[in-house]
Amino acid sequence: MSEPGAGAPFARPEIRREPIPSAAFGIVEAPLPWGERVANVGAARKLVILLVLAAIWEAYARWLNNPLLFPTFGATVETFAQGVASGELPGKALTSVKVLLIGYGAGIACAAVLTVVAISTRVGTDLLELLTSMFNPLPAIALLPLALIWFGLGTPSIVFVIVHSVLWAVALNTYSGFLSVSATMRMVGRNYGLSGLRYVRQILVPAAFPSILTGLKVGWAFAWRTLIAAELVFGVSSGSGGLGWYIYENKNQLEIPAVFAGLFTVIVIGLVVENVIFRTIEARTVRRWGMQH
Repeated sequence: MSEPGAGAPFARPEIRREPIPSAAFGIVEAPLPWGERVANVGAARKLVILLVLAAIWEAYARWLNNPLLFPTFGATVETFAQGVASGELPGKALTSVKVLLIGYGAGIACAAVLTVVAISTRVGTDLLELLTSMFNPLPAIALLPLALIWFGLGTPSIVFVIVHSVLWAVALNTYSGFLSVSATMRMVGRNYGLSGLRYVRQILVPAAFPSILTGLKVGWAFAWRTLIAAELVFGVSSGSGGLGWYIYENKNQLEIPAVFAGLFTVIVIGLVVENVIFRTIEARTVRRWGMQH
């Protein structure tokens, strides 16, 4: 026999809990100390490293106490400020950057053509592999005497060696990026009926852009140092009058702080290009696309 009320629905007793004041939980979220907040900013960390390097430079120069060998950081910055105020350093830098952009752009264009041919045909692949194995190990500055014979004393000779320094680095990284594109992405492009330049532009280039960007960075570095070296050796002959010639001229006049100011300008331009231009491109492309962390 069942107990009385066994068929009646079970009523759960009502439970009421009073809210606990937030103060009873203690500190749930606390702001980070200012030192830790600064340490989390990449630009701040790099600035600290630069300040440490400048302090080491200043200390070593004062210990050496020979301005003809190694001027102090303060003297270099003072000479740099004077050169900027007089307009001489900006003018030299502008001359060098103009020549650099011509050679850099031409090198990228040649690398793009060579890479598209290599990714499209077997003969193009063999051609790219053969040319890179032949010319990539060849220093660009070693071609400058031949360039002077072929193109004469002028900007075309320097542009030629810059193209050589840019071409192989960009082509190799771009081709390597194209090869790393997944088979799924390739099949998607084929299923949409893409072929030729449309296939390269809409499928291969976005998928391989991290490698392409790396090639552009390496090509920029090669082009920049090749340009300065070419101006140091043949700057007066070519009439370029860029930063390399500024450094060479002041070396002959034993204006060592001005020599270091010219080198300091080369470094500053390199830092701006790497940490502003390329970093902005990276943030708006591969980082936004989730291809880098």
